[in-house]
Amino acid sequence: MGTTALLLIARVHLTLVAPRERDERGDVPGWVLVTVMSAGIVMAIWGVARQELTTMLRSALNSVQ
Repeated sequence: MGTTALLLIARVHLTLVAPRERDERGDVPGWVLVTVMSAGIVMAIWGVARQELTTMLRSALNSVQ
């Protein structure tokens, strides 16, 4: 085998096994998860206690007027 072939094999081997830098672009940032989870919690609470929350909000707004 020639030197060029050995260098090519070594380069391919290093490309496949060498540790790569981590690319953060594919990860979901923490603030996105917090925002989505907060919106989900609000929707769940609103779905369960819609009438009570509406009554409380109207009562609070009427007491200001």
